[in-house]
Amino acid sequence: MRRVRTLGQYTTDAEAVRVLRAVLPLLGSQVPGTERRELAERLPREAAVLLAEGTAARPLTAREFVEAAAERLGGVAPAPARWDVGSVLAVLGEDTGGGGDDLGDRLLAALPRGYALLFGRAELTAAA
Repeated sequence: MRRVRTLGQYTTDAEAVRVLRAVLPLLGSQVPGTERRELAERLPREAAVLLAEGTAARPLTAREFVEAAAERLGGVAPAPARWDVGSVLAVLGEDTGGGGDDLGDRLLAALPRGYALLFGRAELTAAA
């Protein structure tokens, strides 16, 4: 939570927790079982519980994800919602990248195109 508070420049722990409570269940609803379990194992217990709360009827595009987060955050505008989503996912991106077992790459491969920027990564595509 502290890293989300710092990266998101939230003035209180309560703000960071509010954002985590909105974003993590939503992310959990979009990530397949194996990656979801591995991600949960790397998170503090409170965050892992939030990740496990989400269920989705269908995959959301990155834009739809931000819009859904905006609703969960009380109907905030898209720009602040994108900031909030990015603050959480960028911290997760730091925690899941690198090494021989790059969970971050597998998460992005399991999500629709467009999520990489939310995780603080460039989205590279092959030239046609």
